[in-house]
Amino acid sequence: MTDLTKLTLAEARDGLKAKKFSATELTKAFVTAIDKGNGALNAYVLPTPDHALAQAKDSDARLAKGEARPLEGLPLGHKDLFCTKGIRTTACSKILDDFKPPYESTVGQNLWDAGAVMLGKLNNDEFAMGSSNETSAFGPVINPWRRTRDGKPDNAKLVPGGSSGGSSAAVAADLCLAATATDTGGSIRQPAALTGTVGIKPTYGRCSRWGIVAFASSLDQAGPIAKTTRDAAIMLRHMASFDQKDSTSVDTPVPDYEAALTQGVKGLRIGVPKEYRVDGMSKEAEESWQKGIAWLKAAGATIHDISLPHTKYALPAYYIVAPAECSSNLARYDGVRYGLRVAGKDLIDTYENTRAAGFGKEVKRRVLIGTYVLSAGYYDAYYLKAQKVRTLIKRDFDLAWDKVDCILTPTTPNPAFGFGEKSGDPLAMYLEDIFTVTVNMAGLPGISVPAGLSSEGTPMGLQLIGKPFDEATLFRAAQAIEDAAGRVTVKDHWWA
Repeated sequence: MTDLTKLTLAEARDGLKAKKFSATELTKAFVTAIDKGNGALNAYVLPTPDHALAQAKDSDARLAKGEARPLEGLPLGHKDLFCTKGIRTTACSKILDDFKPPYESTVGQNLWDAGAVMLGKLNNDEFAMGSSNETSAFGPVINPWRRTRDGKPDNAKLVPGGSSGGSSAAVAADLCLAATATDTGGSIRQPAALTGTVGIKPTYGRCSRWGIVAFASSLDQAGPIAKTTRDAAIMLRHMASFDQKDSTSVDTPVPDYEAALTQGVKGLRIGVPKEYRVDGMSKEAEESWQKGIAWLKAAGATIHDISLPHTKYALPAYYIVAPAECSSNLARYDGVRYGLRVAGKDLIDTYENTRAAGFGKEVKRRVLIGTYVLSAGYYDAYYLKAQKVRTLIKRDFDLAWDKVDCILTPTTPNPAFGFGEKSGDPLAMYLEDIFTVTVNMAGLPGISVPAGLSSEGTPMGLQLIGKPFDEATLFRAAQAIEDAAGRVTVKDHWWA
């Protein structure tokens, strides 16, 4: 039998419908793959094989009766930022300890209601704060890709991107068909680019945030990481919904994104912003960008130079807004109601002991920055000014939509880097998000799609940015790039 873990989500869906294999057989294949490979990659912080096999058994019963739901029997990985009823959810932080939520996130419930199977909880940067998955309390995730330097294999461990590094690594290593993820400043798109997968951050409000552990509430958004553009389109359709429990959820119909893939890009206007040519961007990122322009042009799109003049202010503004909201959201972790508790001589001492022991270094850094910019005397100078810059960034995009239908940029300035190469320098790490934060600041949809390999044999990604709630157009353009560039898959399964 074909290795079922190598199938795409769409192929597995069609195979189940054609009764080529059962949901139980499919799920067992992934359970075995996780048993063999997760020790080396650390993508899952909590595999749930018994739960998955019980769901698969239920799916097989439905398939036998002809009552299959849209995602019936399809095994997925679930980022540990999503609350799962009765199953440990920690946001990969010590402070949540052995927390088992009494409720399910809306996005998760949507997927299980559609018939999907949960293989386990995936590793992420602590509270989603990071760009390399090195800040997790469970240890770093290892990118399944390896570099080649001077014609020789380089076995240095590479980062899978962050914060959704567990999601991207699991999909790239065939430890699930697809995975849920979240994106606050690029945490779906950046790891997708570094692992040769497809990741889409939908428009703010497209997916419910209810039941997702909060980082920065005005920026956080759920989305999928998948093997192909088609798979990402299938996933997003069933993750997205209006939710009365989320005041920022938008009541608008969710299109059939998979159907949009057949429409092509003929006549589509693609914008190329000059401000995305920045210092520190590798030559290969520029070359990949030029290839993307040529591919879209050859497919029938027209290319237009545009300007987004406030782009250079996006990263500093983001690193004021995001830590400010983080410091507010994380105030709830006090050792009183749930999670870790380190007792002290009085209540204040308990707060201080619990937070000192429970939060990692990067989380503490961002809480301190956020508390500072929100403090009396600095609120107007920093936070309020950053919000004004955010408005100007959004206005740049609003003006661009008069001229173009979507925008093409690199996803990251460089391919995957090694552990420790940037983690000692927070500013260098923050620059990894330079092409992605604008999308979150403006509340827009953005997708990363593989665009071939670097000279080191590791993936490069291209980003497409779209109009609000026009994810369908992004999928069309992403499919054109995927058709031209081809899929990139890891050849050496060294972890298995």
